[in-house]
Amino acid sequence: MQRFENYLQEHLPTVETFHPHYNSSLALMLLAGGKRFRPMLLLSVVEAYEPLLFEGALAPALALEFLHTYSLIHDDLPAMDDAPLRRGFETLHVAYDESTAILAGDALNTEAFYHIAKAPLRDDIKIKLVEVLARDGGTYGMVLGQSIDLHFENEPLSLEQVKVLHKNKTAKLIAASLLMGAIIVGLDKNKQDELYGFGIDLGLLFQIQDDIIDETQSDEEAGKPTGNDGDKNSFINLIGLERSIEEAEELADELQSKFGSFDKKLQKALRPIMDKYLYRHR
Repeated sequence: MQRFENYLQEHLPTVETFHPHYNSSLALMLLAGGKRFRPMLLLSVVEAYEPLLFEGALAPALALEFLHTYSLIHDDLPAMDDAPLRRGFETLHVAYDESTAILAGDALNTEAFYHIAKAPLRDDIKIKLVEVLARDGGTYGMVLGQSIDLHFENEPLSLEQVKVLHKNKTAKLIAASLLMGAIIVGLDKNKQDELYGFGIDLGLLFQIQDDIIDETQSDEEAGKPTGNDGDKNSFINLIGLERSIEEAEELADELQSKFGSFDKKLQKALRPIMDKYLYRHR
């Protein structure tokens, strides 16, 4: 992942402008760190099957991080979660102002697709990558999930509805990361579908784990405000901490079983990620 970090540093969006903080506002949340989980998934699939395509895959990997970061910037806005802290740093609307945060998010959203368009990959591959990222990061995925989350903030949903919410808001972009890697290396449709389904379950596990972290960790430990999900449709609010931990354990066991069905190359590539994140609530 150091290669990815170097690539990110070298490809931060910059513009020749007299605006005093335009470029810094685009870079701030990207440079604040984060797990780089989505790029890691994409690059791990590429490394497993076609390591010679790794350099070309860095561009769509960074596009994923651009789109994910845009979503965090907008998620933290006063109109949404009104969060003052992200990744241990002031959120953009606090560091600068609300209009800067909105525009920086807009810029990173479009920069994601611009970066894929410039990637050193075949045009048909780039079109498919744009399709997947736009679908799962937009109307049919992340935006839908966020819209459901906000609309039903003070109205309890069923467990199945909460899962639908988080499949869209969180899981689909994680699944898209694996799928985009599979598209780059030319895996067949069955393998693509298998990886995508695995990613959906992995994303759901991540959300349950985040809910557990929100309930059990301080702001300093989590690197963001915690204990603020009282009005939200979180797993904790719906089924309680103990049952949420049980749900996470069950989902982690299912994922481990699916992981065991992958071929040896893919298992080897994804093993460090699985070991680090699969049981991170423990």
